[in-house]
Amino acid sequence: MVTRAKKSVLIVGCLILLSQIPFAYRRYKLGRLNAAIQSVNSSRRSSSNVDESAAFVEYQGVIHVHSFLGGHSTGTFQEIISAAQSNRLQFVIMTEHVETQIDTSAMTLKGIHGGVLFVNGNEVSTKTEDRLLEIPGDASLGVADKASNSEVLAGARTRGALSIIAYPDEFKGWENSYDGIEVYNVFTNSKRINRFVAFFDAIWSHRSYSSLVFASYLQRPTDSLKKWDELLSHNKLVGVAGNDSHSNVGISLNDRTGNELVGLQLDPYEMSFHLVRVHVLIPRGKGLDVNSLIEAVRGGHCFIGFDLLGDTSGFRFDVHNSSGTRIQGDEIPFRNETYLKVTLPVSGRVVIFQNGGVVLDEVGVTSKEFKVTERGVYRVEAYLPQLGQSLGEQSWIISNPIYVK
Repeated sequence: MVTRAKKSVLIVGCLILLSQIPFAYRRYKLGRLNAAIQSVNSSRRSSSNVDESAAFVEYQGVIHVHSFLGGHSTGTFQEIISAAQSNRLQFVIMTEHVETQIDTSAMTLKGIHGGVLFVNGNEVSTKTEDRLLEIPGDASLGVADKASNSEVLAGARTRGALSIIAYPDEFKGWENSYDGIEVYNVFTNSKRINRFVAFFDAIWSHRSYSSLVFASYLQRPTDSLKKWDELLSHNKLVGVAGNDSHSNVGISLNDRTGNELVGLQLDPYEMSFHLVRVHVLIPRGKGLDVNSLIEAVRGGHCFIGFDLLGDTSGFRFDVHNSSGTRIQGDEIPFRNETYLKVTLPVSGRVVIFQNGGVVLDEVGVTSKEFKVTERGVYRVEAYLPQLGQSLGEQSWIISNPIYVK
């Protein structure tokens, strides 16, 4: 009887060990990915965001961040500030959930803290349950759930605030004109993650490759990009990424009194801020403040960088002809000699889209000029094939459009 029990335990133990082989292998692959990313970063050309002759200065930061205010998170201000500093961010746009009795936009981080610019925005849900990021926020948004999308937009325009569509996969009020759209959202991406796989990935790899664990789950936001291209055929619309940082996902083992015995935080701010960022271009001499940041985002003078896969600083997308030079987000009149120019900080794959269709797809590019032969809305995506088949197909950079009229 004892022998049979021992055999059963042995069999179960062997099965458990065998079940962990795929996760051990995934950890090995993360080690190789880490080496590949280090190679990408070491091969960078000098970033033009420190080029004193450039017309624009590049700043990087994150949009869509929550703290303990408004529920859904226990994250503290100090954790957010420290995470921004460790990621060398220049700005963080807070988007606190609203409350009817208190003004969370007034209570959240705003101004300069630890050398980082914070903007006090809100995330609101309208009466049709569409969600918008209002930047900056306002006390009046506490009753946004009783207002229509158009009413929220009217209030934002009166205040000079941005209204950005959040969670476009759930959005319904497309009849209105907004300032921007989250073409990528970390939470939306994370909903596709297999929780069983994520649990064992965390056990095996979180300590050594906490940020890279999420790289395995990155997916190009195909549906959101398709919707964005469709909307761009009618109106200008800025594309941004939403980190949707809450720092509220983890695994813990508590005793009977509620004290944590073992804890594993899966989405700390430090990791979330590393995944994806918005890089803005502000005219040299203006400096970074709330007004110049909002003006740059509103104008589409920004791009989305999945900096987890490699530093995207120094990416440029502009257009020139006899009327002058414009950057992403701008409009330019069509001329016979109109050229788009794409510059990458490292060699990669460049895809140029015109009105949502591919007009150029080229590998091994660090700088590329493309002659424009017809009017249209042009945008760029860049990829890093050197990271392997899976991540080589994940967008590394998503530009904002140039409008050739």
